[in-house]
Amino acid sequence: MATKSVTKLIDALSARTHFGEMMEEAEKEKTRFLVSRRGKPKVVILGVEDYLKNVVKQPEILTTIQLSARKAGLDKMSDEEIEGEIASYRRSKTKK
Repeated sequence: MATKSVTKLIDALSARTHFGEMMEEAEKEKTRFLVSRRGKPKVVILGVEDYLKNVVKQPEILTTIQLSARKAGLDKMSDEEIEGEIASYRRSKTKK
């Protein structure tokens, strides 16, 4: 079951003071923060997963693949390593 995002209103001074806590809450609890200055909304802070799923317009399957790769540490592969993996996979398919 998907967790519904909650938006919290926060002033700029509090956001600056509690930025680390906000980052953790945005990531782990999918909380969004609407930061205001002098009573006027200025910016929104949200986690990367929330951003990829709800803001960036791309197919859901691509978002799922990207997040899975990041969790598995595969987003740190060099171009050479990626090419090697592709070549290895192709070789295994032609041998069958």
